[in-house]
Amino acid sequence: MSQTSTQTSQIRPLDRAFFSRDPRRVARELLGKVLVRPTAAQLTARIVEVEAYLGEKDPAAHAAAGNTARTSVLFGPPGHAYVYFIYGNHYCLNVSCEPEGQAGCVLFRALEPLSGLEEMAQARGIEVRGPKDLIKLTSGPGRLCEAFGITRARDNGCDLTSTASSLWIGEDGYRPRAIRTTPRIGITKAADQPLRYLLDANPFVSRKVPVGPGRSLP
Repeated sequence: MSQTSTQTSQIRPLDRAFFSRDPRRVARELLGKVLVRPTAAQLTARIVEVEAYLGEKDPAAHAAAGNTARTSVLFGPPGHAYVYFIYGNHYCLNVSCEPEGQAGCVLFRALEPLSGLEEMAQARGIEVRGPKDLIKLTSGPGRLCEAFGITRARDNGCDLTSTASSLWIGEDGYRPRAIRTTPRIGITKAADQPLRYLLDANPFVSRKVPVGPGRSLP
């Protein structure tokens, strides 16, 4: 587990070039980075689990439907938030990848809370009395969006490379010890592809994997 608090002043925003690459590479390197929501409480959380989606040729990706009003962010400049509503009850956050005109993205599946825990708990409608409650704050794509107040109306298209945005991503020097990969979960198409990436043994991942040595990825 990483530190339980951090200062926003210590976090440097990721540049657009970071996201202008293959989603698989971006996904791996997003692990350990920090999602920031600038509020009075300064919400921050470490990215511990993500999934890569590979654009128009990936049957599980929204981009497979082409460039539509809903998916236009995915075909635009890299480093922008793509937010969608699913199952009629929660939002999911993604970041656009690849150069403009090429669709690709990374889905955020789980975060480890660092600061602003009280505000996150209030947004989630829960009380944090111990470690198990803390895990419930941002372990899962719907939970993390609720904790950060992420909605399509508020955040879709947001520039995640700019500290002037209502939501952005940065790094604070943290380096993962090991990364594990598994097939993507919660989907039916192309579900067998090993495109889910997570910090090995981190308790905040959305679905546990067997304990064992992680596999460092290039």
